[in-house]
Amino acid sequence: MATLVLKLTTVEAEKMSQALNVCATALASGAAVSLWLTGDAVRLATPGFAAGIELEQSAPFDQLIDAVRTGGRLTACTQCLGRRNLAQKDLLPGVEIRGASGFVEEILQPAVQALVY
Repeated sequence: MATLVLKLTTVEAEKMSQALNVCATALASGAAVSLWLTGDAVRLATPGFAAGIELEQSAPFDQLIDAVRTGGRLTACTQCLGRRNLAQKDLLPGVEIRGASGFVEEILQPAVQALVY
């Protein structure tokens, strides 16, 4: 089965909704999913942040991020966390911290589709 690697770079609600829905749909279809949070999007990896976001006609953001976290791989950018004074202790359980080399390693694997939002 193919792997979807998706990078989310913003906390703009519409883009987050699209990215998280694509991840959840890919998981439901049986694909492996790896979601990378960079820039301000690393805040999605902190407890309570997703629950505070609402978008009409969108599934609850906290449920979407939990679906990705439990069914796929959720990674937050090392440098992006540092710029926001966030560390592993500030993140949801299971969130990995990795840098650009890890992202490049993932997207260059065979049978990987990479998307950026």
